[in-house]
Amino acid sequence: MNAPGPGGVVDARGLRCPIPVLRLAKAAAGAADGAEIEVWATDPAAEPDIRAWARMRGHTFLGAAPLEATKHDDDGDHRAAVVVKVRVSRST
Repeated sequence: MNAPGPGGVVDARGLRCPIPVLRLAKAAAGAADGAEIEVWATDPAAEPDIRAWARMRGHTFLGAAPLEATKHDDDGDHRAAVVVKVRVSRST
């Protein structure tokens, strides 16, 4: 995946459902139309939950991929993680 767009990153590593989706929703509420938001998550439910949330809210699910090791904290916590990208769409 490419670098995040103007929407930024939601770091939800170590957080369980529904917190990653709630943090994404908060970020999306303040984001401009067309902004891309990355969510970094370790919860296995994050990807399907975010996919469903995006569909229900009219946003575009852009995909998911493993989180690169360089994006991990230096605390030694290298659990399996995913980066999920969503494009925010505003209805007019």
